[in-house]
Amino acid sequence: MSVTLVFHRDLSYLLKNHNESNKQSTVRTLDRIASVKDLIESQGVPHTEVGSIISNGTDKSFDYIPVDGEVIHVYPLTPPVDVEKSTLLRENPVKEISFIVDVNVGRLAKLLRLLGFDTLYNPDWSDKELAGIAVRHNKILLTKDRELLMRKTVTWGKLIRSISPWEQLFEVILFYGLKDQIKLFSRCTSCNSLLVPVTKEKIVDQLEPLTRIMYNEFTQCPKCGKVFWRGSHHQHILKKLQNIMTTK
Repeated sequence: MSVTLVFHRDLSYLLKNHNESNKQSTVRTLDRIASVKDLIESQGVPHTEVGSIISNGTDKSFDYIPVDGEVIHVYPLTPPVDVEKSTLLRENPVKEISFIVDVNVGRLAKLLRLLGFDTLYNPDWSDKELAGIAVRHNKILLTKDRELLMRKTVTWGKLIRSISPWEQLFEVILFYGLKDQIKLFSRCTSCNSLLVPVTKEKIVDQLEPLTRIMYNEFTQCPKCGKVFWRGSHHQHILKKLQNIMTTK
């Protein structure tokens, strides 16, 4: 039995032993029977990166078993990805945007929280725990680990391409179209809880002398007690965020 898979656009660059030339598609011919999901992942492409699977003009599910001689076209997800919409490949949509981040992109968790996005992170979680939490809590799994995204229980996830944490943040915001959902400084960057306003008098003993003089508005995490205020770093962060807001 022979099945031909045609990987389109950036999926070509995820393939094992991919050709470095700038191709819009890459053809792989396989000689075995399996679900189309297994065939795709055998070539190094996690199912979470696939937006549609088409054969003879018809959309196919991950469970589809190709027939001998069939040509399957595999397309990537196209940004902005609407995770709250049910599709043939993902029948259970995300109820609201939230993330779980693994250790190889751990600094991304803090930046997502900085922008107000519910983001779980624990460097001690195993791959099995990460996948389980993502499924139970209906969260998008962010990682650079392809094998983690290939776990069959994972529905929503993204293989992070960028290197620096800020570039990773831009990648996620643009990929999921989250520009309008940013709520800066609304969530604790340490423990993920929503911040609440707090009077200066209540937390004055936690402030450095200069901070007591220069700032009057504060928020506090109800879980860990950490205090936040809009210091000199505020403008620095806003400048970086302009890159997100102005990038098409």
